Amino acid sequence: MSFDLFGNPDPTPAGHGGSLSDASNPQAPLAVRLRPRSLDEIVGQQHLLAPGSPLRRLAEGQPMSVFLWGPPGVGKTTIASVVSQATQRRFVELSAVTAGVKEVRAELEAARRELNRGQATVLFVDEVHRFSKAQQDVLLPAVENRLVTLIAATTENPSFSVISPLLSRSLLLRLQPLTEADLSGLLDRGLTDERGVHTSGGGNFTLSDDARTMILRLSGGDARRALTLLEESAAAADAMGEDTIGQAAVESSADRAAVRYDKDGDQHYDIISAFIKSIRGSDVDAALHYLARMLEAGEDPRFIARRLMISASEDIGLAAGGVLQTCVAAAQAVQLLGMPEARITLAHATVAAATAPKSNAAYVALDEAIADVRSGKGGIVPPHLRDAHYAGAEKLGHGQGYKYPHDFDHGVVEQRYLPDDLVGTHYYRPTTHGQESAIAERVELLRQLVNPTPSARVTPPLPSKEA
Repeated sequence: MSFDLFGNPDPTPAGHGGSLSDASNPQAPLAVRLRPRSLDEIVGQQHLLAPGSPLRRLAEGQPMSVFLWGPPGVGKTTIASVVSQATQRRFVELSAVTAGVKEVRAELEAARRELNRGQATVLFVDEVHRFSKAQQDVLLPAVENRLVTLIAATTENPSFSVISPLLSRSLLLRLQPLTEADLSGLLDRGLTDERGVHTSGGGNFTLSDDARTMILRLSGGDARRALTLLEESAAAADAMGEDTIGQAAVESSADRAAVRYDKDGDQHYDIISAFIKSIRGSDVDAALHYLARMLEAGEDPRFIARRLMISASEDIGLAAGGVLQTCVAAAQAVQLLGMPEARITLAHATVAAATAPKSNAAYVALDEAIADVRSGKGGIVPPHLRDAHYAGAEKLGHGQGYKYPHDFDHGVVEQRYLPDDLVGTHYYRPTTHGQESAIAERVELLRQLVNPTPSARVTPPLPSKEA
């Protein structure tokens, strides 16, 4: 059985895609009514729509199977629907969340019967990464024998979630997040297209700049969410007897108060500064509060993830070295997941960073070393450390006298590494916080073994930079 775009059984006769029927239904959601009817109407993804591209060839009827990998709301279902419409192929949609092996086999058998009647099938599998290996194995013969044109959508990297035989028989197309310009153009289409929103008198709505900005922020790069917000905001404005959709209408449709947050102004910088300083100050509750304010205001989650990585390096350092790994993993997850799921990953990293022991010793040490370099300190590289691999280096004395540490006990040997004018300088002064306390003991021992000196010149600490 094929399904419509709401997940209900599709009564549309074979030979007509279910999406065609849904899009023509005036009661269907705006995101369905505005679903593109051709590849030229697709918003964004221009890197996949050039003449001769796989998507163009697919829409022209060339048999192939593809995996569409990208964040939610960027057009994966839309592309599948457009392909089926362009070639008048039967369109079947399955969700890997609800379908099992039995349902997959039933749809493949139905596709076989339709193919015998001369009707090809586009099988769209949403969230294919949720299929088990056994379920994916069922699809393999159908793809290999071109029983169906498989279009599989996933928000996760297929290289890790899809079996290799299935992936090797398909094309992998990566969809990019929609830009604000992409979404803004889509909102304009929703206001002007005959399938879009209209006042109760049949006229067109206008969208205020504040309302547009708020919808773009709340949508989080998701086209479906942007159109849903536009539709609900238009209904709210119409109920108030207005033909201009303002911020108040968007607020009421989103069922939340507008967050006073200027993405390009003072609030943007004040909130992120408060967020970083709360993490630095180990106040996990304050950090989560400012994280929530940024997320509710539609701040780019990738920006937040970048700042978390900076915080892990600048304020936590080696006191809890694993926090940087957590923040890097969170940044990668944000790219793969998109909103709203990415908020959970950001919360995970925020809590880890705020509750971790803190040290800026490595950060301060580098700034001190840079200050010395900029002031002209740092003579020639000691001869025994110079590159000795090229012809003629030996005659110049390069590498002579170098002691290979692995030839000595514990892999450490007394040897000078700093230039003459910096001998005895200690930049790195580890704290006793968290894991860095063990590093502090080892650093002291290594300095005694590597370059014992009566006294060491310690560079005064530089003031730490503000977030």
